[in-house]
Amino acid sequence: MKLCAVFFFANFGAALSCVAASPAEWIEPATGHRVVRLSREAGSTSLYFHQNAYTPEGDKLLISTPRGLATVDLKTRELELVVPRGAFSGGGSSGIEVGRRSRQIYFATRGEGGTVIRATHLDTKATRDVVKLPFVASFNGVNADETLVIGTFSERATNSTSRSRSRSFSDRTSSPRAMKFFAADIKTGEVKFFHPSTNWLNHAQCSPADPMLMLFCHEGTWQDVDRVWTVRVGSDDAKLMHPRTMPNEIAGHEFFSRDGAWVWYDLQTPRSKEFWLGGVNVATGERIRYALARGEWSVHYNISPDGKLFAGDGGGPNGVANQTPLPEKKKLNPPGNGQWIYLFRPQPEFKTETIGGEPVKVGRFVAEKLVDLSKHDYSLEPNVTFTPDGKWLVFRGNMGGERHVYAVEVAKAR
Repeated sequence: MKLCAVFFFANFGAALSCVAASPAEWIEPATGHRVVRLSREAGSTSLYFHQNAYTPEGDKLLISTPRGLATVDLKTRELELVVPRGAFSGGGSSGIEVGRRSRQIYFATRGEGGTVIRATHLDTKATRDVVKLPFVASFNGVNADETLVIGTFSERATNSTSRSRSRSFSDRTSSPRAMKFFAADIKTGEVKFFHPSTNWLNHAQCSPADPMLMLFCHEGTWQDVDRVWTVRVGSDDAKLMHPRTMPNEIAGHEFFSRDGAWVWYDLQTPRSKEFWLGGVNVATGERIRYALARGEWSVHYNISPDGKLFAGDGGGPNGVANQTPLPEKKKLNPPGNGQWIYLFRPQPEFKTETIGGEPVKVGRFVAEKLVDLSKHDYSLEPNVTFTPDGKWLVFRGNMGGERHVYAVEVAKAR
């Protein structure tokens, strides 16, 4: 069921909008946590889990709506249109990011002649071209001090874009390719290429602290690729952050801690058997892994700004937690997946083990269920993130039938 109503948003004007008949706020019956719907238009979505969507001051959240990119005031929950739909292109894990120093949104738009990366000020709406690229490229993000924008350039995509899009995932991951990263200087517009590769370079993200450090993955079937890598901007030498220690071990959906000191990732030893959140210290190489119950496995994880808490968005019936390990890969009966927004509290006790010839601190989480996602369709990944004050978790959901952006309070409602 849908209700149609007229909403008046700042800079939106009056417009007829159909929204799902889901409540704007409720207390989750199963957990006692307050949940609020941040979006107003059905079809709205939050950004991908590793894209920075928050202002440096922590007052606003950027989301995508059917009308364009809009901000949510995290105190008043007022929405404001910033970049109209049609003025930008991109999605998934690329194309949009909020600067960590200024109140600028960086985004890309494509034309026949190439790609233009633009910046729009969240408050004044002033927009400028940051850099014009004479080729079709994917914009991935802006570095910590907002001096560079980075992304990927695929020579094969330039020559055969329509053909490559129509092929299966396995074909696209296994066939030869020629890719490399670009870094464009925001002040001068100078573009430099680095790290040429025949692998599929994806999920590129800039360190939130080190302006010259990037994290990226080799995309593909996870048990067939070494996925988690870092590289210095301008360098051709990448560093593998998690070497595989057994057949069919997988690691992926990597992300930085908020201070840039750690890289964290989903780890399974092997796939669909033992579940962990793995971490490696960027500077020292120290390794930590936290054990997760099968039902606590999540498509994506994230970390609070102070590094004391983690969160996960659960997994649907087609996820790895609901399958037997390779090579069998059969669905479990009864199901083993858990469809919840989770809060994970690391416990202080660790046991040090030697794994793959390296010392690894092995710990555990105490998990708390926050939001029941049993009616959520996981073809839409929730992509959970902490708000800058650490008090809320933002996620995408379609529990009411339509896609919306929600937030759940970390503390239980009184």
